[in-house]
Amino acid sequence: MPVAVLLPAAEWTARAAAHDARVERWTAPHRERRRRGESHPVLDFLFTYYSETPSRLRRWHPGPGVALAPDGGPAPHAAWRWYATGDDGAVTLDVAAYLADRGDTVRFVRDLLAATAARPAQTGCLGLHEWAMVYRADERRHAVPLRLGRAGTDAVVESHPVRCSHFDAFRFFTPDAVGLNRLRPTRETQVAMEQPGCLHATMDLYKWAYKLSPAVPGELLADCFALAVEVRELDMRASPYDLADRGYAPVRIETPEGKAEYVAAQRGFAERAAPLRRRLVEVCDALLGARSTVGA
Repeated sequence: MPVAVLLPAAEWTARAAAHDARVERWTAPHRERRRRGESHPVLDFLFTYYSETPSRLRRWHPGPGVALAPDGGPAPHAAWRWYATGDDGAVTLDVAAYLADRGDTVRFVRDLLAATAARPAQTGCLGLHEWAMVYRADERRHAVPLRLGRAGTDAVVESHPVRCSHFDAFRFFTPDAVGLNRLRPTRETQVAMEQPGCLHATMDLYKWAYKLSPAVPGELLADCFALAVEVRELDMRASPYDLADRGYAPVRIETPEGKAEYVAAQRGFAERAAPLRRRLVEVCDALLGARSTVGA
C-alpha cells in the first residue's frame, strides 16, 4: 500500500500520548479495581465481555497508509506484529502481511457494518434483552438486587413484546425467555439481521475496531470505546438491576416516561454511531483496496 502520509516524530508521539491519556480515564480505574479484587456491574463488561486488554487499548496505531518518521528515534511499533520498517527507518503497517492473516476478518466486518448501516434503526426493543436474561431464573448475571423484585421483573417481560435482533444478546436469554422473542437471531443470520438502533450493535463498534487492530487509527478506536461506555451505562440503567447506590439512576422502561426516555437515548446513540460505523467501513475498504492494488 503506498504511504500517503509521513508523520514526524513530534506529531505521532503527541497523538500516541493523547490517546493513552484519553483511555486511561477508564483503564486506570479498571486496573485499580482488579488489583483490589473488586467488580463493577456496569464497566467491567467493557473489559471482560470485550476481550481487548487495557494495555492493548492504550496502544495508539496510525492506521494504514501512514508512516512514522524516525526523526525522534525509532517508533516502538517496529517491534509490534504486522509493522515493517522501510529503508529510511520509517515504520508503517504492512498491509499485505496483515491481510494474509486477517483478510477474512476484514471482509466479514466490512459486510456486517455495511449491511447494518443500510437498514433503518429500530428503536422499540426497550432494552428488554437484559430483562430476558434473568426471566424466571433464580440466578442473576450480576450480584446486584433486582429493582422490581423477582415477580415484578417477570411481569415486565411478560407484558411487553420482546424483539431482540442481536444474537450475542439473545444467546444469554433464559430458556423460558427464548420463546418470547419474536425474532430468532443466529450467528449465521447476523449480517442479515443486525440493525443500527440496537444498543449492542452500537457497543460492538468497539469490538470490531479492536478486532481490526492495528489497522484502525487510535483515535477511531478510542471514539468507539467512549461511545460504548455511554451505551453500556444506558443498557444497565434500563436493566432490571437496582444500581442507584452505584450512581446510576434507573430508566424505568416499565413506565410511559421511561419508555420515552429510552427510545430518545437509543435514537441519539444510533445517530452518533453512524459516522463511526462509516469510518470503520472506510478502513476496511482501504485495506481491501490496497490488497487489490498489490495483486494487480
